[in-house]
Amino acid sequence: MQSKGSQYKSGRRRFPWKTKYEQYGKITVSVVIEMKKWVTKSGCQIYQSLGGRCNSFLVSNGKRFLLVDTGGKMSRRTLVNRVETLRLRGESPAGIILTHTHFDHTGNAAALKTKYDLPVIVHRNEAPYLTQGKNPPIIGTFAMVKWCTNLFGQRLQDWTRYEPAEPDVLVEDHYDLGSWGFEGYLLHTPGHTAGSLSLIIDQEIAIVGDAMVGMFKPSIYSPFACDSDQMIRSWEKLLATGCSVFLPAHGTANSRELVSGQYRKYINSLPK
Repeated sequence: MQSKGSQYKSGRRRFPWKTKYEQYGKITVSVVIEMKKWVTKSGCQIYQSLGGRCNSFLVSNGKRFLLVDTGGKMSRRTLVNRVETLRLRGESPAGIILTHTHFDHTGNAAALKTKYDLPVIVHRNEAPYLTQGKNPPIIGTFAMVKWCTNLFGQRLQDWTRYEPAEPDVLVEDHYDLGSWGFEGYLLHTPGHTAGSLSLIIDQEIAIVGDAMVGMFKPSIYSPFACDSDQMIRSWEKLLATGCSVFLPAHGTANSRELVSGQYRKYINSLPK
């Protein structure tokens, strides 16, 4: 499956969109004219709406779209512009899916929920954190990262609080999105956090949050996880969906071949 669209430089950072400005009466609106995009065989379109520190996505069926993760607070204006781009095309936002409730995924959830009157979908295990604006435990998986998170764990929790939001739909192991107008479902993929979710679209593309990363290839092993063994077993669940493209929140897309190879590398090291 080929990704459509290309990336454009802005200073030192690379952004997956290109923007122009259009006049609507007295209001000037910045409009995205190109975002990195994936299209499934059924025509579902997945746009990368935020890049850089944390990726987020807009999943469109041509009439409605879902927001998958909302980035940090500093990216709010950019994300609203991405949403407005689809709204100007006649599409309406249907809801917000949070793959988990770390601050870099939930920083704009409350604001967008209020602005567009959207329901928020999250796993049941993440709901208490979301309602308090707190992070699930941030735990390192490598020696140096683990040392840092052990030393600064409480400070990290204090520094990274975000605006609380009330969840509307609580997911368990599986949640079908057919009633929302999308050929897809949410799958519980714990490991990074206890309530991590992945969105499976048309059994072709998986938006996986932090269940894996795309920054340190060929490794997809996240430097942060509350349960590393569960994280690896979640890769098995993701491979079982049949998807060929895995879109993480950090880094670039991972191929099925890469994820399969990484799973085989680590699975034999797990306790039986």
